[in-house]
Amino acid sequence: MVTNAEVRTKVLDIIADIALDDDVTGIKDDVALREQLDLDSMDFLDIVMELKKRHKIEVPQEDYPRLASMASCVEYLVPKFNQ
Repeated sequence: MVTNAEVRTKVLDIIADIALDDDVTGIKDDVALREQLDLDSMDFLDIVMELKKRHKIEVPQEDYPRLASMASCVEYLVPKFNQ
């Protein structure tokens, strides 16, 4: 079973690889990622694609808003990691 902390780390690893100029160590869980990082829509799509490539997790387009903050990412992704 993958824990919330492990999912958070996996998402942070992906964001760190995409947002190379941003420091991801201080990301707040309850603030929108786009407000904390210099992410554009292509960066966001890269995050979604990396989830699929690295972890075989599909995120349908209608679920993209559920990945807005770190807390919502973890809440959304934990069940998918544990399927």
